[in-house]
Amino acid sequence: MSVSTTHVPCDELLLTRETPVQRRRVRAAWLFLTPMLLCLALVAAWPLLRTFWFSLTDASLSDTGGGSFIGLSNYLFHNGTNWSGILVDPQWWNAVRNTLHFTVVSVGLEVVLGLLVALLLNIKFTGRSLVRAMILIPWAIPTIVSAKIWSWMLNDQFGIINHLMLSLGLIDAPLAWTADADLSMWAVILVDVWKTVPFVTLLMLAALQMLPSDCYEAARVDGIHPLKVFWRVTLPLLMPALLVAAIFRILDSLRVFDVIYVLTSNSSSTMSMSVYARQHLVEFQDVGYGSAASTLLFLVVAVIALLYLYLGRRQLEVRS
Repeated sequence: MSVSTTHVPCDELLLTRETPVQRRRVRAAWLFLTPMLLCLALVAAWPLLRTFWFSLTDASLSDTGGGSFIGLSNYLFHNGTNWSGILVDPQWWNAVRNTLHFTVVSVGLEVVLGLLVALLLNIKFTGRSLVRAMILIPWAIPTIVSAKIWSWMLNDQFGIINHLMLSLGLIDAPLAWTADADLSMWAVILVDVWKTVPFVTLLMLAALQMLPSDCYEAARVDGIHPLKVFWRVTLPLLMPALLVAAIFRILDSLRVFDVIYVLTSNSSSTMSMSVYARQHLVEFQDVGYGSAASTLLFLVVAVIALLYLYLGRRQLEVRS
């Protein structure tokens, strides 16, 4: 009678067995992370929990402590004949559509343009350092300031954009960029792309300068076309940086408020989820309903961010 034994490779045993050095590193990591986690709990977790609590009440802005608990009525409520609440509010779903439209178009344009500008700035030419510094100027300007400047430039009466287009014969009459429902969203996207393309460019430029040069030297020796080198070598190597830039911009775009509110205020054609929540919190002074909108905004951002990170990780695992 023979007994068969299964031999586990030594490398697998070393990987599955936690060493004292690894345990010390884990303890040191938690030691350094604890202060940051406590700060996050105070700065982020507590306001978030308080907002969720307000969403379960009928509190008003004038008396936040006098609200009564009403459960999920701010989200969805049936009084016997009709449904009410934010989940059946057409304005809320319009704000969700506007936010997703703004996010998809603006982030797509920012990633493409940021990558193109980074590729151009990665080429050696006279005055490259000056151009790199100048390209960051839009990103350095506060969003409120840049949005206000663009609101003057896009004004249908005295704006320089209409003046230039009229002078070039591109239009016959001034366009109401921020008042026309068909143009206002594109005007907001234009301003946001102008403001944040330098951010994506900076990340892409840093990633480009860290790429190994031996791959490009080998491709040059073999006579491979530059476009093929870009698609087969540069783009796959830049994918982690692209994912980081995209997720940062997606998170910012989903909670966009300032640029939309400065340019178009509470217009239904551009109202985002943040503008919708602010309208109910401040103008309507309905803290409960506005907190429900803020809570849903947080859930939308969290779900999309987690889904994007999961899909991005799976894609990187497949590529590796």
